[in-house]
Amino acid sequence: MMLPKKKLPINVELTVLALPAVIAIFVFAYLPMGGLILAFKDFRYNLGILGSQWVGLKNFEFLFTSDTAFRITRNTLLYNATFIVTTMVAALIIAILLNEISKKWLKLYQTAMFLPYFLSWVVVSYIAMALFDQSNGFLNQLLQGMGMEPKPWYQDASVWPYILTLTNLWKAVGFSALIYYAGILGIDSSYYEAATIDGASKFQMALKITIPLLAPLLIILFIISIGNIFRADFGMFYFIPDDSKFIYATTDVIDTFVYRSLRQLGDVGMSAAVGLYQSVIGFFLVLGANLVIKKIDEDNSLW
Repeated sequence: MMLPKKKLPINVELTVLALPAVIAIFVFAYLPMGGLILAFKDFRYNLGILGSQWVGLKNFEFLFTSDTAFRITRNTLLYNATFIVTTMVAALIIAILLNEISKKWLKLYQTAMFLPYFLSWVVVSYIAMALFDQSNGFLNQLLQGMGMEPKPWYQDASVWPYILTLTNLWKAVGFSALIYYAGILGIDSSYYEAATIDGASKFQMALKITIPLLAPLLIILFIISIGNIFRADFGMFYFIPDDSKFIYATTDVIDTFVYRSLRQLGDVGMSAAVGLYQSVIGFFLVLGANLVIKKIDEDNSLW
């Protein structure tokens, strides 16, 4: 006797609502994965993808045998690790402060912090140029007004780790803060009322109530960020330093190196190989981060 097949409940409205996003993800995220074969081929335009010669792992040698491989890998990892930590800490502090200010001014602060997130890196690069230009930049004019020599910002590699970290923080902290603020709004107010009755200060409530209850959200965003730690923001690292060769020591990352190599050599296979390398490493980093968190607290892991 055959058992009747179970039918999955389908919510037609939600399915139709999600359909455009599902189609977009399929078209732009899954269909292009067929191009990964280019990472293992010596691509020639006249032969096409399938007709080009198979070269195995030869395309990967370009990155790993380059004399700049250590530098760009180090910069990519250190910058992304710094961005993750600074953005998370600053956004969490701002979100807690937003929860304490008057509702009258809340929308103004939210808009002011969220606005930089919508600016393209090209626009931000012009703002950076207005600040750091050696001849007419605001900072050099300020230094000259104080009787000091102007500083060649685009030729001094030592200052750019600080500039890029502050630029990323200025642009990204507003978006992250709003996510954390939304999480704070979801916390039951009875926790704070009970703490107030017990005489707890605002700092104690943030430390003992807000942060522990936001821990699952923080961990999820942290794991997602870890997956992109090998993939730098090309726009920031290319446009903000103005692609100055004098400061490659502290501004060159994997993505900018690949772009310049592709522009100069036109090697599509090498570019595909590096992209595949970044994605695979990111995938295993996500698995590793989730495994570590699962060992510490299984309830806070993603799976």
